[in-house]
Amino acid sequence: MRASLLGVVCVAGLTGCSSTQWGFPYRVGIQQGNWVTKDQVSLLRPGMSREQVRYALGTPTLASVLHANRWDYPYYYRAGNGKVEERVLTVIFEGSQLASWRGDEQPDLQPFQIAREEIRTSQKEAAQHQLNMTREANDAAAASGASAPVEILPGVTFGQTTGDITPSDPSASPAAPLETPMPLR
Repeated sequence: MRASLLGVVCVAGLTGCSSTQWGFPYRVGIQQGNWVTKDQVSLLRPGMSREQVRYALGTPTLASVLHANRWDYPYYYRAGNGKVEERVLTVIFEGSQLASWRGDEQPDLQPFQIAREEIRTSQKEAAQHQLNMTREANDAAAASGASAPVEILPGVTFGQTTGDITPSDPSASPAAPLETPMPLR
């Protein structure tokens, strides 16, 4: 009894050491500042007014009273896994006209665009994987002398390829016509 209990405790302790990627507790990413893209920076031209710069880049995160001719657009993001991303764009004015700007290289896409591209990529990879698996199965069937292989395309169910098209939802099929038409009132 004691030996089996000790064995269970040791196994449980060792399985706890098997991974450094726990995933618990979930940590939300922290985003602060203005997300400025290359397209927004490419809109800047010397001589632009403050309003035009504000329209192109958004309201500055830092506009100091002591440095009235300088606007800063810092960006900070810490992902839940601890990865940190920092960027700064500084815009300098002479009077009310844009004189220059400097800062870190800005990204091509906004965060929602990056997420959309990742989703599209994962969907394409899943569809390609399904297609590859179907082709491998077809090649194996052809090599064994089976009849004509069937290629299942992404988004097509097996029932549709075998001719079984009975609707899964009975309410989806049309109702039987009425025997006598209803009078109009």
